[in-house]
Amino acid sequence: MTQLERLEIERNVAAVREKIAAAAIRAGKQPEDIMLVAATKMNDAERVQAAIQAGIDVCGENRVQELLGKYEEHAYDGAPLHFIGTLQSNKVKYLIGKVDLIQSVSSVKLAKMIDKEARKAGICQNILLEVNIGREEAKLGIDPDEIEQTIGEISGLDAIRVCGLMAIPPKPSENQESTYYFERMWNLFIDISDKKYDNVSMNYLSMGMSADFEQAIACGANIVRLGTVIFGARHY
Repeated sequence: MTQLERLEIERNVAAVREKIAAAAIRAGKQPEDIMLVAATKMNDAERVQAAIQAGIDVCGENRVQELLGKYEEHAYDGAPLHFIGTLQSNKVKYLIGKVDLIQSVSSVKLAKMIDKEARKAGICQNILLEVNIGREEAKLGIDPDEIEQTIGEISGLDAIRVCGLMAIPPKPSENQESTYYFERMWNLFIDISDKKYDNVSMNYLSMGMSADFEQAIACGANIVRLGTVIFGARHY
């Protein structure tokens, strides 16, 4: 990694921080209320460390195998680590004890597997429930009409704690506002917050990525997951 690349990441993080702060203030919040998760997929340990040193709050990894390799390289030292990608049940055991929060819990089956592995490790794993707010067939996630039933089913699992909701909304259609799905997520978040469940605390609403994080904050997000605006375009 060159010094120029490091400076670019520093500038990008500073610019993102300014935009987050402005969006938070417009929404009646404090800038520190918004958690900046750097989506570190396809960035090596050195680049991840540069982002941490530049002031991101959390590292968010999408792939278990990549996370494990970079974990061994101490890529995430100095920042909490979240898992933000699609998670298969047979990969859960590799994350327990390494990640502070699993943001992408998309089913009761997956929640039960996390509970099982966390129980083995003697810890309580914090999770977010991923909502398929657009009911897209190609995406995983809990149907918004089934979220309360899902919470009821998993609230009795002692080794996990539901800390909020997460979503990757579809792009709105031409006749929808850009905030349409964000507003639906906020309403769902508030509805659940008003109810009492064991092992559930609606602390976090994770939504908004590089192209739309300011709109997400305006609609109530307090976690944003940003990759491109920090690290530049990914080269697949």
